[in-house]
Parts: sequence; C-alpha cells; structure tokens
Amino acid sequence: MTIGATNAGLYGEQHVSLMHGWLPFTVQALAVAVLILAVGWRNSRWRAVWLPFAAVSGLLLTAAARWVMASQGWSDGPAPTRLWIWTAVTGAAVVLLIVGWHATRWWRRGLAVLSVPLCVLSTGLTLNTWVGYFPNLDTAWEQVNSAPLPNQTRPETVVAMQKARQIPSKGSVVAVQTGSAASGFKHRDEYVYLPPAWFASNPPPPLPMVMMIGGEFNTPADWLRAGNAIKTVDDFAAAHHGNAPVLVFVDPGGSFNNDTECVNGPRGNSADHLIKDVLPFMATNYGVSTDRRHRGIVGWSMGGTCAVDLAVMHPDLFSAFQDIAGDIAPNAGDRPQTVQRLFGGSTARYADWDPMTVMSRRTYDDIAAWYDINGPELSRSALPAQTVAAHSLCGVGSSRGIRCAVVEQPGKHDWPFAAQAFSAALPWLAGQLGTPDVPRLPLPSATAPAMPVEAARR
Repeated sequence: MTIGATNAGLYGEQHVSLMHGWLPFTVQALAVAVLILAVGWRNSRWRAVWLPFAAVSGLLLTAAARWVMASQGWSDGPAPTRLWIWTAVTGAAVVLLIVGWHATRWWRRGLAVLSVPLCVLSTGLTLNTWVGYFPNLDTAWEQVNSAPLPNQTRPETVVAMQKARQIPSKGSVVAVQTGSAASGFKHRDEYVYLPPAWFASNPPPPLPMVMMIGGEFNTPADWLRAGNAIKTVDDFAAAHHGNAPVLVFVDPGGSFNNDTECVNGPRGNSADHLIKDVLPFMATNYGVSTDRRHRGIVGWSMGGTCAVDLAVMHPDLFSAFQDIAGDIAPNAGDRPQTVQRLFGGSTARYADWDPMTVMSRRTYDDIAAWYDINGPELSRSALPAQTVAAHSLCGVGSSRGIRCAVVEQPGKHDWPFAAQAFSAALPWLAGQLGTPDVPRLPLPSATAPAMPVEAARR
C-alpha cells in the first residue's frame, strides 16, 4: 500500500489535500511566477548588488533555520531539500521587497508585497508535506478556527445521556480539565472519547482506557484532527457492538512548543500530570477500569518515546503500549543538550528516565509492546534513528520479560503514518486490554532482534 492510498483511505477522497495534488503545486507555481515578475531585470545596480544581496540573505536564513532545527533536536531525519529552497526564497523575497521598494512602479511593488505571503505559504506547505500536520484543507481550517472536534459533545449532555442509558450510534468526545493538584503542571483542555458501550449502564461499565499522546509540537486535539483517531475508533466500536476502549487525549507539553518528553524537570512535571492527575480523574469521572490489565498508552513521535517511558517505569499501571516512531530515550537535542534541558544537567536523573536503563534494572510480567517504524527501512544501509530505537528497545525489553513486535508500516514520519499505525494496532490493543466482545489477538510475528544502541542515540 502506498502512502497516497493510505491517506485516501483514512481521510476520504472528498477533501482537498494539503500534502499532494493540485493545491500545493498551484500555490508554489504562483509564488514563483509572482516573485519573478516582482524582481524584474531593472538596472545594473539591481542585478549586480541587490539580487546577490537578497540571495545571500536567503541562504543565511536557511543556515540559521537548519542550525536551530539541529540544536533543538526537532528531527532525526534530514528535512527535504525543497524546504530549504523555499526557506531561502522566502528570505530573499523579504529582502527584495525592502530594498526594491523605491524607484519602481506601483504594480511591481504590489507584486513584491504579494510574493512574500505566497513564499511563506509555499514554505509552510512544503513543511506540512514533510510532517503531515494538516492532511487536508478541512483539517487546517478547523484547527485555525478552533472548530468543534469530531463527535464533540457538551459534558452535561453526555452525563444526561448516560443516566438515561441513551446509547448513541457513535462515540462522544468531551473536553475536560483533569486538574493539576498533584503535579502543579499547567496544561490546556484535554479530551475524552467515550464509546457507545459506555452509555449502556448507570454507573458506566469499567471499560479499558488508553492514553493518547501526540508529537513534540502538539495540541491535545492533534490525534482527533490530524490523526483521524475518532473515525478509527468509531469504526472499530461499530464492528464490536459499540465496545471500544475509552481514549483520553492528554496534554504533555502545556503549550505548543514545550517539549517535555513526558518527564519531570525544568520544563514542568509532565509525567506527574499524566500519572497523578489524569489517571485518577478518568477513574473518578468516567468510571474506567483502574486495573493495570485494562490500561494502555499510544504515542506518536515524541509521544511514542513517552509511551515507552511511562509503561516501563510504571508496569503497575499499564499492561500494553504502542510506540509509533518514537526515539530510544527522551530527546531534546544531542545527549548533553537533553540532559541540560530536561534534567537540569543531572546525568543520574537522565538515567532514571532512560527506558533502556530502566528496563535493564528490573524484570516484567504480562506487559506487551507494539513498535511501529515507517518503511521500507531495513533494506537501507543507514537505518533511521527510530528504526534502530524500536529494534533496540524491543530487543532489551524482550530479554526482561516484555512481549513485543516491531511492525513496518508504509509511509514517512508524519501524521498520516501515525493514523495508519494506530488503525492497524487498535484491534490488538483493544483485545490485549480486555475490551468486551473483542478477541485477544497475538502480536504480529515480526519481532525484533537486538541492535546497536548507540546508533539510535544522539
């Protein structure tokens, strides 16, 4: 299956894609045309001085952007060349607008002004093609306008429906404030998905619960919009008499760009929030099971790293997890940068949150892990960091009693890949957690060999 086919299956053919097709191409072609007309040939000084100056400025902007990306650890893989080209073009367009404003005709000024937002938009579309944050135009519009989420329902309506045993045809999504009394962690609204079976009795049945964690640059709603999680779980519930796990979409960062890696440290007590605030809230307010056998975690990218960390550190609270393209350990740059940014410079505290170290210190019983990598990867001479991480974590975990598999999914490191991976693993995860009317399935047969650990570390 190609990634294009995957996207179509998950998001539908009726949406205008922001990742491929006519819209990104049209915007970028228009940006090039407008910029060429705005620049013009003009005079010899313009060609000999200002055009080279603008080009150098664009290159300097690109170099700075690449340095920031590398120093912050925003990506383990190289960004597409087109992204850097558009970054340079955007920087040059801004400079040309400024230096070329005088001594030119009004229409050329207008085109120069127009070229800047078109170049910025083209850069953004290229970035989005790489990360898949907005799969289509509808998703972007809903995010920008804070539109209601799929199946979103007012909390009081949900309570009334449950008391009346009014079972809906689809699940309901509720915005919640889980509190911060135990952690002191400031966070945004989080979201809970309640499957139709949750409404069948009063009090509600103690259904399994899955904690859903997004990527580094995140909002708690990302799984619902970009990750298509609600359609995935609704379709699953419809095939199992309304039964599915309760999902809680958490906020591990507190803000869009606060990369906590779900640890406790200078960037906030994220782990305490997820463990000490969210879990009790879900049991008290939605009656989910408090038995570890009925609790799991799913995480994408940074969230995948979180899923591994939380599960291996708290096997008394969770029995299964899915790591979708996470890192081998908490990652906020290279190793020294990570230790400083996340743990205040303490290598001992880093070791306490390093899942490889944590697993090596104990044995496990009745815990299972599903690792997703984007492929085809194993045929490459230089394996991506997440591929090495998955095989290394699974290899060490299996030696300590964790049943695991590494599963290759088609695609690249973006939200459509995460959506596909979650859809593929949900039947296994739901069965593993003891969801009513859902059979318990074995892990896929692709289990992981041990691999060199340092290859996955920065």
